[in-house]
Amino acid sequence: MTVEDVTRILDLLRAHGVRVWVDGGWGVDALVGEETRDHSDLDLALDRDDLDRARAVLEVHGFTHDPVIQPGVPARLVMRDGERREVDLHPLVFDEAGDGWQQLSETGKAWGRYPADCLRASGVIGGRPVPCLSPELQLRFRLGYEWSPHDEHDIRLLVERLSAPAPPPFR
Repeated sequence: MTVEDVTRILDLLRAHGVRVWVDGGWGVDALVGEETRDHSDLDLALDRDDLDRARAVLEVHGFTHDPVIQPGVPARLVMRDGERREVDLHPLVFDEAGDGWQQLSETGKAWGRYPADCLRASGVIGGRPVPCLSPELQLRFRLGYEWSPHDEHDIRLLVERLSAPAPPPFR
């Protein structure tokens, strides 16, 4: 997933009224203002009410739902195209305080919180400003599972360049 791919996808979604926040590895690179590593996908948080529209826009441009990826809907919708590019959509339900809530289980008994103040961050991809998750939220989402080498790279950037709290191995 190149810078050009990312900006094209963001432009397509924006042109169709789909507001997104860049998450994951591209979100970290956006926060530091440069591409620091290769990326296999683009993670985007969005209003769950916009999920069908985002899916339709991506389908018109060659992406299809990958039903094998788990967890799937309602937690996330993974779309892939013929060139192996992947867009991972994280649908959020917003409350009256502006917090986003990601339904993590089909039963509705597991939820992840995206605090409103963590959705106000801005970064840069391809020289253009993009809304993204805050450094603190990016870090918190990486603390609940074993880190891959890409996760370790991202955590190091969050800690060293963006002053996110350092987990013990990074102190």
